[in-house]
Formats: sequence, structure tokens, C-alpha cells
Amino acid sequence: MSILKIAIQKSGRLNEDSIQILKDCGISINNGNDQLKTTASNFPLEVYYLRNSDIPQYLIDGVVDVAIVGDNLLVEKGQNIIVAEKLGFSKCRVSVAVPKTFNYKSIKDLNGLNVATSYPNTVLNYFKSKGVTVDVHQISGSVEIAPNIGLSDAIVDIVSSGSTLFKNNLKEVEVILKSEAVLAVSPKISKDSEQVLEKLLFRIQSVLRARKSKYILMNVPNDKIQKVSTILPVLKSPTIMPLAEEGWSSLHSVIDEEKFWEVIDQLKSAGAEGILICPIEKIVL
Repeated sequence: MSILKIAIQKSGRLNEDSIQILKDCGISINNGNDQLKTTASNFPLEVYYLRNSDIPQYLIDGVVDVAIVGDNLLVEKGQNIIVAEKLGFSKCRVSVAVPKTFNYKSIKDLNGLNVATSYPNTVLNYFKSKGVTVDVHQISGSVEIAPNIGLSDAIVDIVSSGSTLFKNNLKEVEVILKSEAVLAVSPKISKDSEQVLEKLLFRIQSVLRARKSKYILMNVPNDKIQKVSTILPVLKSPTIMPLAEEGWSSLHSVIDEEKFWEVIDQLKSAGAEGILICPIEKIVL
């Protein structure tokens, strides 16, 4: 079987979560310090640890078959790169920020001004779409300091919590795009490697479904089972097992964690008691 070559960030915010999702897929990786490449011991996967900004070019050139990367970087550098799966972690946004003292009313206020960023293509395309002309200063790292040292009037950078902007007396005024980690595929991936990718995707999707779901157990009077079942979203139908106490059953199902809090009061009102929520490791469909 062909070996699938995958790139992940050598260091930074994507590194640990990228390694973790592969491990959750049952793939054993020796990720020792200062390694640039390693091979999984139980899956046909070769892992390349690369500088984040270099990953799109490695994909374009076909040096690696797939990569875990922020989709904001693909918007900036990733021509013809396909996203196979959104991974749900490292969520952030690429935003315009200005000094807190800037009397900002609309994007037109930045016309003719200087904008510092690590994402020049994204910035130019965005401002062009708004009919605004700006002078872009490309900076690698520490973009948020640019207005304080007089290099720019505004910045465009990745924002997660907004704490870095706050510390540098900046305020977020426009969101250009929202981003998260994705599994990106090289346009030059071979047919043999695509077969391995399908196996990897199957595992990743099983893990992602489990992360979004919880196993729910509850005790329900037998005459309330139908009512409770109609409230509870399930994969197909709930599992029902009789309890030692006559007239009661234990109802088991899977629920989207975000939906649980929407229906908990309805479940209790319908007669459910002793509700337990448990994590799920994998969901295979």
C-alpha cells in the first residue's frame, strides 16, 4: 500500500491539536523534539513537520499529499488546493483592527491609509472588493505592534480571543473571514495515495462525530417512552432496556452536545429521571 505524506505545523497553535486528532484516529506517531519527518508505526502515513507558511507550497508542488492547516492560509496561498474535511479546532478569524482612538465608522475610513499584515493577498482582495485602496506593509509576526511604532494606521491579523489586540490598544472593526483547521489535499495526489486518504478520512470523520456527540442514558416510565423518544434527537432509534423496578426502562441514545441543553427541560417534563451524559470515543456509521 502507498504511504500517504501529511504535513502538519512544526510548532504553533495547530501543532498539538493536529497530532492529537491523528492519535485519536488510532495512528501511532513518534513526535519527538526537533523531528522534521516521522513514519506512523501502524498506518501508512509519513508525517512532515513544516513551517506553517511553507505548507501550501508543499501541497501545490506535490511534495506532500495532504496537510492539516488553517483555511485562512489556503485563502492566502493555496491555489487549486481542495479541502477534504473541516476539523473543528483552532477556530479564529482574520480581522481588521485599528487603534482604540481611531474614530472608525466604516471600511471607507481606511481608504488611502497604511495596513500591516502577514496576509497581503487576502488584504488586497478584501479591500478591492470594498472599493477601498490601501498601502499594504507585509510583516512576519508581531503585526499588532505596527500601529504603536508608526508603521501602519491599521492591521489585518488572526484574532482568537482578542486579548492580544486589547493589550496593544487595538480594537477589532471588521471580520474578513472565519477560519479553522482543515485537511487540505494536494492537486497532485496520486491514485494510490487517494486510497489511503479515504481510509484516513473515514477515521477522522468517526472521531469528529464523536467529539460533537454525547451518549445519553436516562430512566423513563414505560408509558412516557414514546413522548421522550420524540423529544430526543437520535441516530436511528433509542435503545430501551427494562429496569428492575417494574414499569420503568432505561433509555440510551446519542445526542448532539449543543442540543442537549435545548431539550433537557423537555426531557424532565416528559418524565425522564437520572439523566447521565457520557463522552464517546468514536462513532462509526
